[in-house]
Amino acid sequence: MERKPIMATATAVWLIDQTGLTFRQIAAFCGMHTLEVQSIADGDSARGILGFDPIANSQLDKSEIEKGEADPEYRLQLKDNSATFGDERLKGKKYTPLSRREDRPAAISWLLKNHRELSHAQIAKLIGTTSATIRSISDRTHWNINNIQPTDPVALGLCKQLELDQAVRISSERAEKERIASGKEPGATIQSTEESLRPETSPQDQFSKLQEFRLDGA
Repeated sequence: MERKPIMATATAVWLIDQTGLTFRQIAAFCGMHTLEVQSIADGDSARGILGFDPIANSQLDKSEIEKGEADPEYRLQLKDNSATFGDERLKGKKYTPLSRREDRPAAISWLLKNHRELSHAQIAKLIGTTSATIRSISDRTHWNINNIQPTDPVALGLCKQLELDQAVRISSERAEKERIASGKEPGATIQSTEESLRPETSPQDQFSKLQEFRLDGA
């Protein structure tokens, strides 16, 4: 299994800000997609995440960065230290570092709001949480519901953009298959112009209310 640095997103933030490495080099070192790194550089994701210095934290030698800056095709080598790499996927439930677990309710809230097509099982697998937690946020019974601010899980480093896109694609394809099987027409039911402009009360009711208003004001 390919080794990855701990706090990969924060490490990518630091490398973008502090070095002249290419997005491809940073992506390869951090186990990310090049588009993810570009998104961070553009400020579209990872907002508010502080850079994590891989040199000070014994993940990378300064000489490796210098080699990478001199040769865009060079791939940085993670230091051979068992304490410096992580974020590897384990079989079964996804592991979420303790420092990030407090961010999961915010991520759940964001997913429920912005990707309603995702099932609770998909959300649980995507960010490493439980169905009970998702239900408590969905029905607003979570103990800290008033303080939860919806936040993109990609920006929080709880999942990758590619993982989120794949989950959304799978969910959309499943919904489309169910629609075809049931014989329903695509899209939501749209009201006709006549229906949308139709008043909630009849002209006679409106006239009666107007008469009552005039009598009251007399």
